[in-house]
Amino acid sequence: MSEANETQPKEVSGEIAMTPLRRVRRFVVNSFTDGRTPALWLLGVLVGIVAGYGAIALRLAIDGIRWLSLREAGAQAAIAADSLSPLQFIMVPLAGGCIVGLLLYAGERLKWLTETRALGIADVIEARAVRNGRVEAAPGLLSSLIAVTSLGTGVSAGREGPAVHLGATLAALIARPLGLPARAARIMLGCGAAAAVAASFNAPVAGALFAFEVILGHYALRSIAPIAAASVTGAVVARIHFGATPAFAIPPIEPASIADMAAIVPLGFLAAGVAIPFVIGTIRGTRLVTEQARKLHWPLWALPPLGGLMVGVIGAFAPEVLGVGYEATAVALAGGYGIGLLAGLICLKIVATIITLSFRFGGGVFSPSLYLGAMLGAGYGALVVNVLGEEGAGIAFFAVVGMGAVSGAVLGAPLSTTLIVFELTASYEASIALLVAVSLATVLTTTATKGSIFHKQVERHGYDLTKGNARVILQTIRARDIMTPVDNSEVTGELEEPHVYEDDYLGRVMGFFSAEKLDGAPVRLRSGDQPIVGYIAKADAHAAYARALQTAHEEEHR
Repeated sequence: MSEANETQPKEVSGEIAMTPLRRVRRFVVNSFTDGRTPALWLLGVLVGIVAGYGAIALRLAIDGIRWLSLREAGAQAAIAADSLSPLQFIMVPLAGGCIVGLLLYAGERLKWLTETRALGIADVIEARAVRNGRVEAAPGLLSSLIAVTSLGTGVSAGREGPAVHLGATLAALIARPLGLPARAARIMLGCGAAAAVAASFNAPVAGALFAFEVILGHYALRSIAPIAAASVTGAVVARIHFGATPAFAIPPIEPASIADMAAIVPLGFLAAGVAIPFVIGTIRGTRLVTEQARKLHWPLWALPPLGGLMVGVIGAFAPEVLGVGYEATAVALAGGYGIGLLAGLICLKIVATIITLSFRFGGGVFSPSLYLGAMLGAGYGALVVNVLGEEGAGIAFFAVVGMGAVSGAVLGAPLSTTLIVFELTASYEASIALLVAVSLATVLTTTATKGSIFHKQVERHGYDLTKGNARVILQTIRARDIMTPVDNSEVTGELEEPHVYEDDYLGRVMGFFSAEKLDGAPVRLRSGDQPIVGYIAKADAHAAYARALQTAHEEEHR
């Protein structure tokens, strides 16, 4: 009997013995390999349901803790100010900091949070770029608990970042048992993020665009259907439970005159003037606090109580800056604050948010950037109304444009923030004006900061995503991934001989070959006697780089 005939019965027997789960996994994997089957869309719908309910659960949990701590649900800190003393506003964030510190300590001891901080959108982007879409469940769920505790006790941050990370975590939990390939796992991260944003803002189009613009970083045709399905499903889930009302009240937007549209250009520059110090302050503040804590031998998990005390002191004098801030944002959109108060709230909100994130509380920057933009736009709109009179579009028009311009510049997501504003206001004129303002603000901000706030956060691990996949590939493929293994018991060589280490990145290997003018080199372990475990030829390194570039190009364009 031939070898082919011998193996055929074994394959049939294996097919008969295949478990139902393995059949499902193979079907789904094959569906993702093809990339255009309904199975991919159905999986997006499933992720949309789960991530949508995850965003709802996060919101309700924050509201519940908020009610227990300030006797007011949601972000109504300013309303609670009438019934609470300044001491209570100080004690609640302090108590929240103590609880967050204990959660961080537990995460550190269990090695779930290796950097002793809650995870967020930047970690989802990093998982997509350098970890083949892998997101661990335990750190993600613990990060959500930290965010709930932080925001529920009134510190200044946003809930959308934790919602996106939770959505990505739940998407990864669904994808992992199916054994999906890396490309499919990355698409699932986009589905989870899209559903979370759509559920948070009742904005399905913006949710999908956010996933492409921020999480995936491309608009491949193969990804559109599952991400669109997830985003729409997440929005439907939110509307079933909360109705079609937006996250915060937005007054009617009046038609804009030519003078109003011309006045948008200076607002774009002003938006950059707010976004730049916010981004730089958040990044540098986090690094500075971490460095000082280590110099003083202060454990990182003990930082939140001190941060909570500082935020509480700010909140005792200006409760409008506490929490997510949607109530104050709605008041600003309605023109309820004077110019002087608006300027003060902008400064205090920036400081409070930088403290919150630098001292290891959980939360995001989406809501604070919306808050800052609304305050800026309302103040600028009041000045324009004083000059042009009441015949123009009014304060709400400029507040909405400012809100989108600052948030788009901070997040590095001008298109998705424009779509959020359009879906919240249904105003075509406001959206056109916002495109002008957010384009200016984003270009100026990213030029000054060398990337969005998420890219800067990813850089702390050594990955520069602003240079595209070409740079990321050089930073992620290691020598052990492309070397030809050898039996080190049969290989000898002096340590002085030119070599690379098995954990060296591809960029270092290729640079080594060029600098030493070598066609190849042995690969050693770093540990012990540093035995030789493989060999890399220069041609193999360049071939691996070319293959990775081709795969990335196909993923982005097909």
